[in-house]
Amino acid sequence: MSFQELYGTAPEGVWAAPGRVNLIGEYTDFNEGFVMPLALPHTAVAEVSRRTDGILRLFSADIEGGIVQLHVDELEPLTNTSWAAYPAGVVWALREAGHAVTGADIHLTSTVPTGAGLSSSAALEIVTALALNDLYELGLSAQELAVIAQRAENAFVGVPCGIMDQTASACCTEGHALYLDCRDLSTRQVPFDLAAQGLQLLVVDTRVKHALGDGAYAERREGCEEGARQLGVSHLRDVPYSELPAALAKLDDERIRRYVRHIVSDDHRVEQTIELLDAGDIRAIGPVLVEGHTSLRDDLRISCEELDLVVDTAVAAGAVGARMTGGGFGGSAIVLLEATDAETITKSIEEAFAAAGHAAPRVFEATPSAGAHRLS
Repeated sequence: MSFQELYGTAPEGVWAAPGRVNLIGEYTDFNEGFVMPLALPHTAVAEVSRRTDGILRLFSADIEGGIVQLHVDELEPLTNTSWAAYPAGVVWALREAGHAVTGADIHLTSTVPTGAGLSSSAALEIVTALALNDLYELGLSAQELAVIAQRAENAFVGVPCGIMDQTASACCTEGHALYLDCRDLSTRQVPFDLAAQGLQLLVVDTRVKHALGDGAYAERREGCEEGARQLGVSHLRDVPYSELPAALAKLDDERIRRYVRHIVSDDHRVEQTIELLDAGDIRAIGPVLVEGHTSLRDDLRISCEELDLVVDTAVAAGAVGARMTGGGFGGSAIVLLEATDAETITKSIEEAFAAAGHAAPRVFEATPSAGAHRLS
């Protein structure tokens, strides 16, 4: 059902915000480290009009159910467990920050795959934040919108995510990966022109999410914080890569030692990747991606059979590099490959899944795309 059919008038504007895939730097964001995501061509689209009566009406064309109607004065954190909590949380966070948002009619659609670790929720948050920023002339920067959206997800929805997903959706630019320092929130657009070097980046959505992942994020976050405490630093970002062996020798708990090794080495892998991309050598990041997957599998232990199968099969079939991406225990992997090999390697992955008795994965190209923007 269209905005006009739902609300009886045309929207004041239309906005889009993308999902993201993370090239390198996993679980490093809440350790105040480094990440390098890129925006996908898949977006959440919001048609929005202002209201002055305090009513917030939300509708998703992708989810069964009618209009969700709320009152902006009555929005309370941790009370809504539906999809509507994400856009409603943004309204709450904006008002908590002192911005006079007096209601809205919002119609949402999205092509960002859900449950694939590609930040469909951040896309919903950022598209809502950008629309309200424009309509209410709040004057917030893209990075400030990301902070608002993260607060919505942390405090209103109750998900203890870092800042990466929202920043990627808000700040990425076409043809680039985004280098983000999660301590000071500084960003740099790093050229990532795959086509110019005859390369492609594929996302392989395994279409699985293992229950093992429930609570695993929080447990690893706690373990990283404990590691930082034992090493006498505020965050693991403060452990230099050159001093990693000495730091590990100070830790008695094998689990915490593994987590520390992953975080410090993955921050180093982000820095390696930047150097290689700045030098214009995209192919050279392939081994860095594979090394990152090994660390996620063996040290952080958030991979699973399906993700390992994607990476192992792709590399064996000639991929330049591959690794799981996102929170783990299912979701997606990325595969960097020669464009001429895309069909062959995709077929190898599909055949490997069939032979293992897994449902067919969803495979699509990740073209570095634009961040959130107004469509009309």
